[in-house]
Amino acid sequence: MQTINNPVPHLTTATNEPLHQLEKTILAAQPKIEAWLRGQWRKTPAPFYSSVDLRNAGFKLAPIDTNLFPAGFNNLNADFLPLAIQAAQAVLEQVHVGCSNLILVPENHTRNFYYFESIAVLQTILTQAGFAVRIGSLREDLTAAETIDLPSGKTITIEPLQRKNDRLAIGDFAACVVILNNDLSAGLPTILQNLKPTLLPPPELGWMRRLKSQHFKHYADVAKEFAELINVDEWFINPFFSVCSNVDFVKREGEAQVAEQVEQLLQAIQKKYDQYGITQKPFVVIKADAGTYGMGVLTVQSSEEVLQLNRKKRTNMSTAKGDRPITQVILQEGVYTFENWENAVAEPVIYMIGQYVIGGFYRVHNARGVTENLNAPGMEFKPLAFAKPCNQPNRNAPPDECANRFYVYGVIARLAAIAAAREQAELSK
Repeated sequence: MQTINNPVPHLTTATNEPLHQLEKTILAAQPKIEAWLRGQWRKTPAPFYSSVDLRNAGFKLAPIDTNLFPAGFNNLNADFLPLAIQAAQAVLEQVHVGCSNLILVPENHTRNFYYFESIAVLQTILTQAGFAVRIGSLREDLTAAETIDLPSGKTITIEPLQRKNDRLAIGDFAACVVILNNDLSAGLPTILQNLKPTLLPPPELGWMRRLKSQHFKHYADVAKEFAELINVDEWFINPFFSVCSNVDFVKREGEAQVAEQVEQLLQAIQKKYDQYGITQKPFVVIKADAGTYGMGVLTVQSSEEVLQLNRKKRTNMSTAKGDRPITQVILQEGVYTFENWENAVAEPVIYMIGQYVIGGFYRVHNARGVTENLNAPGMEFKPLAFAKPCNQPNRNAPPDECANRFYVYGVIARLAAIAAAREQAELSK
């Protein structure tokens, strides 16, 4: 992959002064922010890895999702692979001193070559960090090693996992640390239960237990603490949200409750818009409270839309990944994305290993609008145009200069990672 030298995507909105002021405040407070972040990591260590979807509205910059079993490592700028390698070395040495053997457990995909490209890059990162790495699959139909040739020219070998007493192995290769890249939407299989080796991330963070609302509850606390640290309105970095349970969109159960809470959120957002002179129309995103891959997502601009959903939209909101029924939803303040890449709507996605930002990319979609979910078929990925690692801002340059914009992105992503760290501590009790 070649280095991308494009500038930061243009913010196609006139209402960007609040964002510029937020960016200026963050840049000016960099030493204080970095000291505060170090203190947070001492209290609650970061998850092994994460990716954070951000939305930049010009007047608001906030995370809308945090994935703790990230794919997409193949979309990162290859020039910054050394950052990822160094981060993996530091994090794994803290977790398990003297560890040498890792087993990487992927999703049970069989033909998703884009996902396998990500696994290949992740294996490369871990291998170049100095570990022996083998890929062990949970697939029940896999009885022998399977080598997969990828479009990039890389190959990966996936092998059947074995349980030997309280350890996980592939033949004679036993792991001291197991890296999960399977989000456990289908539950925790027996082979992974009560293992002696460390599992990263802990299986408690799989979608069998994890809830988006739980994460954003922690994020709201983190955003409030950070806003007090740098003296800004926390709303600029924190989306409002609420939760509705006992929902069945196909049977039209719970929709009145959803509509009522949508109306309450829209009123709260409009109040903030009025406060800051924002002329855009508020909207709300309804999501499955447990799930990933952009499934079970709906955007509405009025409570009436909830009551008038057509059959296709109701069906789309009935199941999440793995055909799990959607019975609880998070209603989240919609954050516009006014970043534009070659006339296509774009949003930044930031990747971390432990507490370290290792890069990111823009998710770009030609067929989606500024209020819509971009994590959908037809999306493309553009590596972030790092001129230097995003922990080195240039405070003498404008806020939207590359290094500065990406530093700010990195700060907000790390706030989400702190929330995930607190979530991990809570779920692991």
